[in-house]
Amino acid sequence: MHYLKTILSSLLLCAVFLLAGCGGDDSQRITTVDNPETVAIAFFDALYNERNVEKAASVCSPKLARLILHYRSPSAVARHLFNMSYDKVKITPDSSGVKVREQFKGNARITLYFDGYYQEKRIKDVKLLSITQRDGKWFIDKILKDPF
Repeated sequence: MHYLKTILSSLLLCAVFLLAGCGGDDSQRITTVDNPETVAIAFFDALYNERNVEKAASVCSPKLARLILHYRSPSAVARHLFNMSYDKVKITPDSSGVKVREQFKGNARITLYFDGYYQEKRIKDVKLLSITQRDGKWFIDKILKDPF
């Protein structure tokens, strides 16, 4: 009987370790998705500062995620989809975006300001994103045309 308890305890301990090891890798996903401004900033930060296409695609609509993952490299995504290249960039949201989000509960238009450097040249830019809410989480749906 004591032998059976030892075997069952060992099996239970192995199962716990296996299940703990099966957890997803959160470093490949953006996990804070309850605020559209945070999602938009995290998306571009993953793309430009972390150079991680999979992480950036984790907060996109399926159609946009497929397009982003098609390019495979952050520099290709930056060049072909956004026409912006940065070595390092600081991203800030437009503060008036909160008012827009309050008007249209499930949709938001977020304006982001970029201030960074590419090959020692300072570059400033603006991007406008359409973000939608599904199941309490915000996802980037479209990159809108340049507002200026």
